[in-house]
Amino acid sequence: MRSRTVVLILALGLLAVPQPTGAQKPEKIYRVGYLHLGPPSSSSTPDPYFEVFRQGLREQGFVEGQNIVIEHRYAEWKFDRLPALAAELVELRVDVIHSIAAGAHAAIKATKTIPIVFAFITDPVASGVVETLARPGGNATGLSNMGLDLSLKRLELLTKAVPGARRVALLGHPHIYKSYPRIRRNLETAIQSLGVQGLFFEVRESHELESAFAAMRQAGAEALLMLEYIMFWHERREIVALAAKSRLPTMCEFRPWAQLGCLMSYGVDILDVFRRAGGQVGKILKGANPAELPVEQPMRFELVINNKTANTLGVTIPESTLIQANDLIE
Repeated sequence: MRSRTVVLILALGLLAVPQPTGAQKPEKIYRVGYLHLGPPSSSSTPDPYFEVFRQGLREQGFVEGQNIVIEHRYAEWKFDRLPALAAELVELRVDVIHSIAAGAHAAIKATKTIPIVFAFITDPVASGVVETLARPGGNATGLSNMGLDLSLKRLELLTKAVPGARRVALLGHPHIYKSYPRIRRNLETAIQSLGVQGLFFEVRESHELESAFAAMRQAGAEALLMLEYIMFWHERREIVALAAKSRLPTMCEFRPWAQLGCLMSYGVDILDVFRRAGGQVGKILKGANPAELPVEQPMRFELVINNKTANTLGVTIPESTLIQANDLIE
């Protein structure tokens, strides 16, 4: 009996010994929702944008498999799936959700409490996503893509690159974002100042693209400006092929378009946007309030010219435009 008492006293004594001052609690594992419009990446088709998104997280001290878990959801270009996928991430109670364009809108509708970091929303203020760029005011912040300003710049560059074009077609989607009417009005004003005729064509579904290009040819369009719409990104191969078939010198949004054969592209550096989005997610995980975390503007822009396409179309791009290019594709 006495030996049992001694053992009990010793055990209680050990429990009472102060723990070393250097001991730390295990680091919290955060969960980030990554809502993607396209298909899952694979070893044969890796997602370069996700890789730089992770880079942005690492720059803030968050490493997948160590202190962060990323929950992936892929809509595979089926836009009607986005609300359900966003709801799944909300049900999982992730700490932050990241998505772009329509996916970000779906996430914003799904939750008013979980922080959301968006990208590629043309006009976050006009779209009602944030109160102001400097102070978003809700649970969403992210990166704007300056859609209005870039559309005007693309039009200017296109008319300078193809100075002989008097009838310029503009292809857009009329209802994808609230700022479209304002963008169209500003483009119409800019077209008048440039002394060219603007021909607006609008599509709502992918299957309408071929008939839209047929209408452009019938109207005598001599150049084409692509307006921003996420479906156009998904259908970019078909659009570039239709533009080539129609022999339309075309200004597109991003570098991958020019790499596919579009005459020119001018837009933000997509990889830089995804990296910075990862950085904003990291800031929120560290405690930043999305209501007070300013929406960031693009910092890096790229003008890419495809000289091979220019030669095929018989277009001689002025030297004054060529010297502005960040890259020339031969």
